Amino acid sequence: PTMNQTLEQEISQLHAEICAGLADPTRILILYELASGPCNVTQLTETLKLNQPMVSRHLKVLRERGMVGATRVGPAVEYRLSDVRLIQAMDLLRAVLRDNLTRRAELMGAIPEG
Repeated sequence: PTMNQTLEQEISQLHAEICAGLADPTRILILYELASGPCNVTQLTETLKLNQPMVSRHLKVLRERGMVGATRVGPAVEYRLSDVRLIQAMDLLRAVLRDNLTRRAELMGAIPEG
């Protein structure tokens, strides 16, 4: 495959796995919570103020995409962030978004009202 084909395949896989996993803000919140350490579903529901079925459903999506790992600890399953670079990537994207919003606000302020 050519470099463009390889890049296309990587982008397609990135979108299918990572972007789809990050498509819901609740999943992003779960990842940030797991960045501070492993948690079980009950801990996540209490911290994020969400119901258990919703948290479990989002964790399933994150697990299927390899973004979180799970380990049985006694009767509970403990979830952990699979790669800290996910948080670093989201922090970079948030910084880009903040800069874009600031730039837009500055542009809007520079437009004379008329």
